[in-house]
Amino acid sequence: MLRSAALAALTMLAAQPLLAQSGRRPANDAAALATARSIHAKVLSIDTHVDIAPANFTESGPNYAQKLPRTQVDLVKMEEGGLVGAFLIVYVGQSPNLDSDGFARANAQAIEKFDAIHRLTKQLAPSRAEIAYTAADARRIHQSGKRVIFIGVENGFPIGSDITNVQKFYERGGRYMSLAHNGHSQLSDSNTGERDGVWLHNGLSPLGRQVIAEMNRLGMMIDVSHPSKQSMLQTIALSKAPIMGSHSGVRALCNHSRNMDDEQLDALKKNGGVIQLVAFNSYVKCNPTKDAERAAAIDALRKDYGIAAGNRAEVQRAIEALPNEKRNEYLAKQEDITARRYPSDPAATVKDFVDHIDYVVKRIGIDHVGISSDFDGGGGVDGWRSASESLNVTAELVHRGYTEQEITKIWGGNLLRVMERVEKVAGK
Repeated sequence: MLRSAALAALTMLAAQPLLAQSGRRPANDAAALATARSIHAKVLSIDTHVDIAPANFTESGPNYAQKLPRTQVDLVKMEEGGLVGAFLIVYVGQSPNLDSDGFARANAQAIEKFDAIHRLTKQLAPSRAEIAYTAADARRIHQSGKRVIFIGVENGFPIGSDITNVQKFYERGGRYMSLAHNGHSQLSDSNTGERDGVWLHNGLSPLGRQVIAEMNRLGMMIDVSHPSKQSMLQTIALSKAPIMGSHSGVRALCNHSRNMDDEQLDALKKNGGVIQLVAFNSYVKCNPTKDAERAAAIDALRKDYGIAAGNRAEVQRAIEALPNEKRNEYLAKQEDITARRYPSDPAATVKDFVDHIDYVVKRIGIDHVGISSDFDGGGGVDGWRSASESLNVTAELVHRGYTEQEITKIWGGNLLRVMERVEKVAGK
């Protein structure tokens, strides 16, 4: 019954015209579109990076079991778009305070997100979603017709200096973890060091090296999307298991520090890992010079108004806290920077996104490529702005000539292969 409902929702979506913005030829090839629908209905599709807010996981208000107006992902949108599985993310932003107080606050925030995800599958929608702890779990849950929920940890900062927290996060369901985010952690340098030329560890810290060994022992995948290039290469040298990049792009197509260059891709292939290409506009299609100048102008403006650096929500709260006159003045100057002085280029499309998939397939092979969105963390391209539009990605892959077997690998098969190998290494 569950599977019938999911397929009915997918059929309803598939009947809608594919978005013209994706850059494909007009969708007038009925056979190709039918092929895409058929493949999408069968494949175990996994998006490896979806951010969450615990407020959307409560019993007292609108929650993830319903169709939420402000989120790109919830169970309804996954069902509508035929997206089978997603890694919901335990993310805590990086603090400059690498001390016990900073660690304690970060750990509490991480636990709050773990609890929220478990609440979804145990209380809010137990008949529609289930947490997967292994690759075998994912396949079993898919066969039952439920959504497959994995948990990923973005930033190892919340483990603090206590390595036993790695096992505690694993026991709560964490099945991958990155050792840094935007900003150096106690475990690893971040890709942001490339922007300002400041490094803390020149790759991994001694504690970070211990954490890699512990993750191998437990069977937790090591995510290298946010750490620095040097950290990634050192991780590959140390890890006894394949690694993964949970949400990264290709540097050759978009020269951003969050993307992997050819040396990194080649090392990933040798390691047997997988890069989950991300549909994040500014990592898919970028103008590095303009982007850097725009970012510098915005940073200078924020400093002028006493707005500290932080994630999007923190910055927005600081702007809203300004007195009315100052806030209006700030917003006018910000608009001048973003709309007149450094206007953004046209948004990236599904076609641009699949260009990254094509590049990696040609460079290191079909077995090392996957898909991620970074939805609700800034992700999305024209044609794939929410989980409900996931069919458009499959349609573009079919348009490019990918077979059902290849699409199955790209949409989750390669990720599950890496996960199984990590599990086997832990078993030894």
